[in-house]
Amino acid sequence: MRAYARLTRSLLAPTERSLLKQRVSQLAESRADTVDTQAAELRRIERDLHDGAQARLVSLGMSLGLADDVVERDPEAARELLAEARAATTLALSELRDLVRGIHPPVLADRGLDGAVRALCLASPLPTEVDIDIPGRLPAPVESAAYFAVAESITNVIKHAEASKARVVLRHDGERLSVVVSDDGHGGADENGGTGLRGIQRRLSAFDGTLVVTSPPGGPTVIVMELPCELSSPKTSSS
Repeated sequence: MRAYARLTRSLLAPTERSLLKQRVSQLAESRADTVDTQAAELRRIERDLHDGAQARLVSLGMSLGLADDVVERDPEAARELLAEARAATTLALSELRDLVRGIHPPVLADRGLDGAVRALCLASPLPTEVDIDIPGRLPAPVESAAYFAVAESITNVIKHAEASKARVVLRHDGERLSVVVSDDGHGGADENGGTGLRGIQRRLSAFDGTLVVTSPPGGPTVIVMELPCELSSPKTSSS
């Protein structure tokens, strides 16, 4: 019977070839999802530029042109047009800042994932505790993926969980970044039930990352994300 069990195991166990084929299939699916996500993001950026900043700049040019035409015969009207142009400039700058922040927040480049996540949670209307232990900088693409995964998770909590508080924990053990976002809301979150968690899953899968959601009815909800990565540079102590 033992010999029969060994023979059966050897015949039915996945071979190295089948495991490699399965891995290639997973990577192809992950790559396709990443390409689709990037294409959708590019369309969003184009739409925001066209409908937002570009429209403001066109309006600004028209106001300045009209002001130039009437400045001598109607100085008061010219001043009003210049005031409109100033307001259009302010709005265009604000929209461009929001757009850049949505692509790659400046605080992420300046202060790394630690500082960016702390700033994100500090600005959140929901009281959010932050516990981070990352002994250095991570590769920029990983930092960006982790940051937006945390941002989307916090947004989901604010919109859907009816929670009174949340908690974000980030750890790096030398080989893997783990991110845990939890809240005390009503639970019931389903990674297959909405676009938010699916978007996070697609973002993480591009880096061979994983997403596990535990959210029983009545809560709490705990989202565990892991990304295999090494530090790109160690943390330097300030003098």
